[in-house]
Parts: sequence; structure tokens; C-alpha cells
Amino acid sequence: MSDEDLEFPRDPASMADDVEVEAESDAPAPAELDPETRARRDAALRLVRKFGDPVLRAKALPVERFDSDLAEEAESMGRLMHDALGVGLAATQLGILHRMLVYQAYVDDPLTVLVNPEIEWRSDEKEPGEEGCLSLPGVHVEVERHAAVRVRARDVTGAEIEIDAEGLEARVIQHEIDHLDGILILDRIGRDARKEAMRAMREAQRAPSAA
Repeated sequence: MSDEDLEFPRDPASMADDVEVEAESDAPAPAELDPETRARRDAALRLVRKFGDPVLRAKALPVERFDSDLAEEAESMGRLMHDALGVGLAATQLGILHRMLVYQAYVDDPLTVLVNPEIEWRSDEKEPGEEGCLSLPGVHVEVERHAAVRVRARDVTGAEIEIDAEGLEARVIQHEIDHLDGILILDRIGRDARKEAMRAMREAQRAPSAA
């Protein structure tokens, strides 16, 4: 299957400007961004598929070819994530059905790329935490996640890697793997919270991009 076969066409309804991101913990509010940073952020967000795009409900396919194209794809995803002021991004959020994600949970950490990630172990302990999503503008909801996980994956060269993560890193990994399985944070909350989240998203989409 070619790379072209792995890319979903963009849904025109998903191209609306948005005003919220899954932000870095110390990222300034949108209104506080300098013009250059805001322009990069807005350009990056326009490339992210939004709620309603069918690719967000698709299950990503395992990566079988580890080559320079894959490395470039991962680098591009990391750059876009940083420009969008996000902490994680799954390939499906860009319309690409590769089972690959990138994340940087903390500012001082390097960018991590996980190809074909699978969670091998989950802690019994769970903890709630607020999450946003680049694909769900305006939405911030409390989601319960496993406090720690062990993930086995490959890097862009195909080498096996294993990561033991806890806290924010564990949360980001679980969030992005959900994306690769076609699961959104809206699926992880109750009916009333989901209604409120949908209302917040509609309000965000109506707001002017300069807000």
C-alpha cells in the first residue's frame, strides 16, 4: 500500500479556524502571543484535522517501511506540534493512517517519536486530569487515565524501544494512542460533560481567529 493510500482527503467542514490547543503547560494564552508566534500557530492548526473529519475515527495501520520518508514525516510532525504549542500529535490528526505519534511532555525533554506503539502494562492506579486536544478546539475536559504505563514501540529507524512513563508523560502517550485507535477524549467522559464540551467547541469555532 502506497503512502498516498494512507492519506485521507480533508473534510472542508474541518478547516474552520480554532482558538484552542492542547497547550504546553507554560504556553502563553493566545491573546498574549507575539504576531510571529501566533501566525505559526494558526498555520499549524489549519493542518490539523478537526472534529467531524472521518479520519479521526479511523484506526491507523502499522508502519512497515522505515526509511527517510518516515523520518521526514516524524520531523514534520514534531515541528508542527511545536508551532501549534502542543505537547503531542498523532499521524491520524494530519490525515495520515500511519501508526505513529510524537510528543514532548516537558519543555526540557527531547521530542519522542513512537512508531507502532503498544501499551504493554498499565498501573492499577488511575488519576483524573484536564485534557485538551488540537482536533477539538475549545474543549478541555477531565479524563481519568492510568497513572503509569509501559509502552513498547519502534523509533524511525525501526529499532525497538521501551518507555516507562508516569504523570503527564503517561497521560500524553495514552491520549495520542487513543487517536491512533480512532478514540477521542469525548469518548472518555460522561454524557453531561460531553454535551458541555460540544457547546464549548461550537463557541470556539464561532469566535474570531484573533480572539
